[in-house]
Amino acid sequence: MTASRTAAHTVASMVDRAYEAIRARILDNDWQPGHQALEQELALALGMSRTPVREALIRLQNEGLIEVVPRHGMRVLPLSPTDMRDIYDVLTSLEATAAELAAARRPGPAELEPLEQASRDMSAALRIDDLHAWAEADERFHRLLLELSGNRLLVSLVENVWDRAHRARMFTLKLRKKPVQSTREHAAVVQAIRKGDAAAARELHRMHRERGGQELTALLERYQVRQV
Repeated sequence: MTASRTAAHTVASMVDRAYEAIRARILDNDWQPGHQALEQELALALGMSRTPVREALIRLQNEGLIEVVPRHGMRVLPLSPTDMRDIYDVLTSLEATAAELAAARRPGPAELEPLEQASRDMSAALRIDDLHAWAEADERFHRLLLELSGNRLLVSLVENVWDRAHRARMFTLKLRKKPVQSTREHAAVVQAIRKGDAAAARELHRMHRERGGQELTALLERYQVRQV
């Protein structure tokens, strides 16, 4: 590898590092809506120059998580209940298609095992009332389902809005009732995919996402949460 290629690789790696670090703080709600930080502050905190930080901020702005403010660094953008309804409309449609495509592909036992394991992990987490472990397994389930669709463009489209939904889901995690029904719905989707029943997989997952979206936005409205 030439010196110029090595330098380019190093810069790209730093951008990725800055992106992941800032993104994690936003998604975990460590930085609340409206939180602002200067480029220089971020660079010092991450131990790097401002250039990779600036590029990371542009990526995050393109994903709708922040606004880059000239001479003021960045500001974390809020999400309203209306925003969440729009996001779940997209997730419901696209993920239902992913479930349909996954079932139509008829994945074998080895390919389906990670999805089944995620479903089992959700049940295990509920038995010990570990909601954070449940949320991790739930998110893993949805990502694996997308991968099973075999459609890379579909995966990319869903990931474009997923991060924003994650913030609201983590915010309401302890406000919602114990997600027993959601766990059962995941198991039903797995069963339909295992059988190769594309129509059932699509409809089951559509109803699952639709119910989840309605539950989440209802919580935000009940507690008069105007933004997350």
